[in-house]
Amino acid sequence: MTKPKLLITGATGFTGIHACHHFHQAGYEVIGVSRQPSKIESDQIRIETCDLTNKNELTDLIQKNKPDRVLHLAGQNHVPSSWTNPVASLEINTMSTAYLLEAIRQQVPECKTLVVGSALQYDVNDITTLNHPYSLSKTLQVLIAQSWELLYEMNIVIVKPSNLIGPGKSNGVCSLLALKVAEMELLGAEKVLRVNNLLASRDFLDVRDAVFGYEILFNKGRSGSIHDMTTGLSRYLKEVTSSLQAISSVSFTVESVEDKLEVKVSTPPSDLLIENMQALIPFEKSVEDILNYQRNLLI
Repeated sequence: MTKPKLLITGATGFTGIHACHHFHQAGYEVIGVSRQPSKIESDQIRIETCDLTNKNELTDLIQKNKPDRVLHLAGQNHVPSSWTNPVASLEINTMSTAYLLEAIRQQVPECKTLVVGSALQYDVNDITTLNHPYSLSKTLQVLIAQSWELLYEMNIVIVKPSNLIGPGKSNGVCSLLALKVAEMELLGAEKVLRVNNLLASRDFLDVRDAVFGYEILFNKGRSGSIHDMTTGLSRYLKEVTSSLQAISSVSFTVESVEDKLEVKVSTPPSDLLIENMQALIPFEKSVEDILNYQRNLLI
């Protein structure tokens, strides 16, 4: 039986590396796409270099590889950068998605595409819910994917994960805090962990669970469907720092710039994950794996 050919954009990013390894182990022929020449720790995962904002490069990429499935992870996902250069965020997150879907439509219209959006989208019916240019770019990305599915009857599924955490190179708050703790342990850094707001609240989902969910969507997701992928449990950042304190080899204090209570938003956990997995990776296990990853970087 021929292996399904899966093209993963953003293959060398935080989620992309996990996705490449997961789908390779699941029996897919994986082709990773990166803007810069890169390698992944597997000789069987081929990396193609392509600037997704270059329509011609992207068309050539799809024509050359003719994938059966596409996992679109690439994008600009740093909120502060979207304030500094909002047009770049729009170009990377919206136009690259349009170019990609159009290349698929022209070259392999039967291909199933999973577009990964963001839980930080705003309500298009209420512009006052727009918080930053990143939110605008991800909202438009999803609208583009919905439009190509509707207008051209393409097989497109959309997923919006919550805050992804786990081992790997990430600019997320859990990874940044774990790095500070690892520096205390191994480099003798000041034994103080400073946080903007310990009472800020987030729904944290392990990236490995998210990638497993993406595989489920490839197998069971209906075209045109949109899936929120969450644990259903919001946590204060204080829970992150407390978990780090519990497993660190050194004692440290935690300081908060402000303690502004954010209301925890209760959402039902993703049926997609609960119905198909015995249990999500426990939050404490995710934090431990993140800290071990950061320790290994400093050894």
